[in-house]
Amino acid sequence: MSLVPPVAKKVPTERTHHGHTFVDEYEWLRDKDNAEVVAYLEAENAYTEEQTAHLEPLREKIFQEIKSRTQETDMSVPTRMGTWWYYARSVEGKSYNVHCRCPIADDGDWTPPNLTPGVELDGEQILMDGNLEAEGHDFFSLGAFSISEDGTLLAYSVDIVGDERYTLRFKNLETGEILGDEIPDTAPGATWARDHSHVFYMTVDDSWRPDTVWRHKLGTPQSQDVSVFHEPDERYWVSVGSTRSEKYLVIWVGSKVTSEGWILESANPEGDFRVIIPRREGVEYGAEHAVIGGEDRFLILHNDVVDGVKAENFVLVEAPVSDPTNMTTLIAHSDDVRLEEAEAFAGHIVLSYRREALTRVAVWPLTADGYGERHEIDFDEELFSIGMGSNPEWAQPTIRLGFTSFITPGQVYDYYVASGELALRKSQPVLGDFDAKNYVQRRDWAVAEDGTRIPLSIVRRAGAPEGPAPLLLYGYGSYEASIDPSFSVARLSLLDRGVVFVVAHVRGGGEMGRHWYENGKTLTKKNTFTDFVSCARHLIDTGVTAADRMVADGGSAGGLLMGAVANLAPELFAGILANVPFVDPLTSILDPSLPLTVIEWDEWGNPLHNKAVYEYMHSYSPYENVEAKDYPAILAITSINDTRVLYVEPAKWVAKLRATKTGDAPLLLKTEMSAGHGGVSGRYEKWKEVAFEFAWVLDTVGAAN
Repeated sequence: MSLVPPVAKKVPTERTHHGHTFVDEYEWLRDKDNAEVVAYLEAENAYTEEQTAHLEPLREKIFQEIKSRTQETDMSVPTRMGTWWYYARSVEGKSYNVHCRCPIADDGDWTPPNLTPGVELDGEQILMDGNLEAEGHDFFSLGAFSISEDGTLLAYSVDIVGDERYTLRFKNLETGEILGDEIPDTAPGATWARDHSHVFYMTVDDSWRPDTVWRHKLGTPQSQDVSVFHEPDERYWVSVGSTRSEKYLVIWVGSKVTSEGWILESANPEGDFRVIIPRREGVEYGAEHAVIGGEDRFLILHNDVVDGVKAENFVLVEAPVSDPTNMTTLIAHSDDVRLEEAEAFAGHIVLSYRREALTRVAVWPLTADGYGERHEIDFDEELFSIGMGSNPEWAQPTIRLGFTSFITPGQVYDYYVASGELALRKSQPVLGDFDAKNYVQRRDWAVAEDGTRIPLSIVRRAGAPEGPAPLLLYGYGSYEASIDPSFSVARLSLLDRGVVFVVAHVRGGGEMGRHWYENGKTLTKKNTFTDFVSCARHLIDTGVTAADRMVADGGSAGGLLMGAVANLAPELFAGILANVPFVDPLTSILDPSLPLTVIEWDEWGNPLHNKAVYEYMHSYSPYENVEAKDYPAILAITSINDTRVLYVEPAKWVAKLRATKTGDAPLLLKTEMSAGHGGVSGRYEKWKEVAFEFAWVLDTVGAAN
């Protein structure tokens, strides 16, 4: 007998702000310890499973396709640190990586050893096997994995629930002994001091905000750990690390719009951190230690006012470590280039930036007189991503780079600074009959309501018939996050079935520079939604697809985009896929007690204290704007232990949609009952989840057969 769609009971709860009262009939679903709430979520899961049962053969076929194209027993390219090469192994049938190392041949050995998957290297040592750590647990996530500078100690942390609170442990790599020191409830990450006996870690407050940096001395109880930095302002997030030179420990404090750094010489771990440049509201900066002309200097990227103009795309300056305010400009502000990072090595600087919606990398040699000639590393593809890989050594003669595109599997290169040689160390293996020439990628542009040109990245199977094709349109558009070109083995299962994959690089992201972000946040947030709608209409108007053949896809803040688009233009889509969707933003951002809410005010505005922000958010909140109209098919996926976007948001959204919408398009909610914001853990479970989503997409656009 077929199940009927679950119907959540209505328990009216009033929420009043700025003279406006909203009646929330499903707020009772917030209590995940309530047996009735769990029963409702399980009923939704059962209904979703029944409604998609006919897709089980297709799900299994897609899962096997992903599996068959993946070299399951594989190895990462070794990275040199100290006197060891570090790398990770994956093993067929195992879900998690095995972390290993082997000794270097000599001090001049900068060529990674040749790897044969499944074959041990001479002197190989297993540092940690994630599969052993995960035994007996439904969920496993590795947080910290930090080696002391002398290579004798490992600090690592694990989360076995999905709530992003980790237990920090230590291992003696010479003896294999797990030390008695154990620190629960930490944020991910751990940083060693140069004495190899002190380690710095972070804890979070009740809102899951990393707010305190602690110093732990090995062999002492946690009760003796020292709080070296605490940030009481709930808008700020704290992190700790070290410079590549290992000379300085650095604590970074940042909100969405303001940052501040504190340093301490790593050789003096019990000393006091001192501020680099005191924070000023609206000014962001980053600092990296460099040695230029024999002097300790800071390379500082900042977006402060320069010559009376706000440097929104950032400038690069240098300054003495002794006086970071005494700045000399190295790279001036540009409207067309967004500077993102300057990383210092003993003999050169590596600049990361983006231009024309693509990432770029340039190498800048250091000479006895200062700076040599900058050289941008170029690749011959229309769409691509390039970025720094793992480069832990201060004096290394090479730069590890990663390169990929929508049609080029990930590649790892070593760039030799002295000669300019680019040595390919590994290309991601794709098994079977894969040939990159069978796929094409191109840039297109849609025009937004206000005339702004919005970039689109379009990927499809070469030689596919012209005319309206099934299409998956992905978008995000928040936090200045850029959706850069990347290869996906799983995506081949869509492309090979004729589905076109498109990324809409909408405002709110960072693809086109800081202004792209500024024009898609707070009181301009609706640009994100209308940009996506304009992109969908462009794809229909140019004949790439049709409304009954297109699915929209987004997760987290991109899930907010999906909810808004469902309200704005449901007629443009056959379906909407929303992963951990932030679809009840106003309720969340109004409640400072919820995880990360206060931090988010710089992104969305503060509706609690600002009526204009409240009214603006109320006007676009997906949950509050559900209407009695015909929505497309919707699949919402969430996780019960998610601490970033609580499961209750999609649960309430689906309940209200089911009670309000017209039409008979299927509405499905799937809740992972033992996972967090990133969904299920383990590569095989993730592949099964992707197969579930892709089968639904194919069925929705009429391409399941």
